[in-house]
Amino acid sequence: MKLYPRGFGGQRTPPDKLKRDGWRNQGVLVISADDPRLAWPQRELIRQIGETLYGTRKEASNGW
Repeated sequence: MKLYPRGFGGQRTPPDKLKRDGWRNQGVLVISADDPRLAWPQRELIRQIGETLYGTRKEASNGW
């Protein structure tokens, strides 16, 4: 008897690989508006697209 059912436990997929696979396989793009790898115009574009689709971001008061 296994400790965990099939698909649970074991190695975890790194988040960047999961994001990359999601983009390549399904066309789903996961981007942080504050990603330091992006230049300011790119971050601004992401922010504007996010606001158009989902509305204004709520800033957390405790820094999260």
